[in-house]
Amino acid sequence: MAEAVLALDQGTTSSRAVVYSGDGSVLSVAQREFPQHFPQPGWVEHDPEDIWQSQIDAAREALAAARLGASQLGGIGIANQRETTVVWERRTGRPVCRAVVWQDRRTAGICAALRSDGCSRRVREITGLEIDPYFSGVKLRWLMDQNPELARRAACGELAFGTVDSWLIHRLTGGRRHVTDVSNASRTLLLDLADLTWSQPMLDLLGIPREALPEICPSSGLIDETDPGIFGGSAPIRGVAGDQQAALFGQNCVLPGRAKCTYGTGCFLLANTGAAPVASRRRLLSTVAWSIGPSRAYALEGSVFMGGAAVQWLRDGLGIIAGSSEVERLAGSVPDTGGVAVVPAFTGLGAPHWDPDARGAILGLTRGSTSAHIARATLEGIAHQVADVVDAMADDRGSPLDEIRVDGGAAANDLLMQMQADLTRLPVVRPADLETTARGAAMLAGLPAPEGPGAGARVFEPALPGRATEAARERWRAAVGRVGGLPMIPG
Repeated sequence: MAEAVLALDQGTTSSRAVVYSGDGSVLSVAQREFPQHFPQPGWVEHDPEDIWQSQIDAAREALAAARLGASQLGGIGIANQRETTVVWERRTGRPVCRAVVWQDRRTAGICAALRSDGCSRRVREITGLEIDPYFSGVKLRWLMDQNPELARRAACGELAFGTVDSWLIHRLTGGRRHVTDVSNASRTLLLDLADLTWSQPMLDLLGIPREALPEICPSSGLIDETDPGIFGGSAPIRGVAGDQQAALFGQNCVLPGRAKCTYGTGCFLLANTGAAPVASRRRLLSTVAWSIGPSRAYALEGSVFMGGAAVQWLRDGLGIIAGSSEVERLAGSVPDTGGVAVVPAFTGLGAPHWDPDARGAILGLTRGSTSAHIARATLEGIAHQVADVVDAMADDRGSPLDEIRVDGGAAANDLLMQMQADLTRLPVVRPADLETTARGAAMLAGLPAPEGPGAGARVFEPALPGRATEAARERWRAAVGRVGGLPMIPG
């Protein structure tokens, strides 16, 4: 294998490309943001062409900066925003509508009807997932309900449905392949978690035509080669995984019990559970981590919908910071929140509450409340949401986690990481390289795994007294109860 590996990290607000040398060092990085569309409250959309163009532009820029051509790449690895739903014409490759993003809540009515019909338990048994607007299958059902012609064309095999990995691979291969890997497939509400094939009972329940679905492939191994016209030559696509599973792999959490939390647009805590799925009693998700050859790994996951996006709201919605990097200084200028609590449920509450109708709130305001208190309360709100998932995961496992390995852009915030250690009573381990999603995609494509967290890693130890931690957690539970979230399940 040639030495260099190109990782494509397609995220919710931007597309990144990282070129690694064979020893794992970063040769170049490029990133392109792309537009977000919010046509109605609770709706979030992307133009699939924006996703493609931003990703290919970033890839070309990174390759040019590394002074490499396609023929010098030993592999391409892809990590992608999950659950986002893309539909396109097989013959032309043209999207037929905007992509419905994972944050989108428009399918809450469909989900409520399924739950009222008593489908929740059976869906969990088959897929390991909750019935929630988060997942791709209900998004596709909504699109077909709104456009019967789309449903007809999908059933005739004229249209292709996929998550973003499928969309990128389709374009990268010049339309030759319509595939998805097992980790992305496990986020659709359509995969049988036990045998890793499309579930006919779920297809029937949601009315999804099998003809529109991609072929399911392993997360690591040769998938195909890129069309020569894209990079001026062909390069092998050798790895693909949903971004959170890629980050788990990139953090080298390959043994059961190891866990990581990625702080991106949302926050996602995953713990490796080994070769078999674990059924959650606390409404966490059982999901596929990856498959490599004949082996497979599963994970327990808790998804928090608003992480770094809550800080973006401070910048774009309230205007109290000019850039996201300023939040730590502002929040650190006060010793506490002054009684203010921010529940960032802007797109509902994820695990372990699963309340799509909850909405964000600022509570406890007084005349003495300042922008600094709101900023600090927002960071605490992020950390509390993750702590909710940590508590649920410990209950499911029957024992607490040993540590949390962290990554993602917001993990660079020292104050947030100390809050996380305090509220979970666990060490928080931050590697020097926070881009573990891209690294995980590259590792699935053949890049060697790093040894340990690397030089420059930092460990945040719990410093808040236990009594103060529990008091803070009680205040948080009361705040969640005020925004429509389901009550915490007793531990």
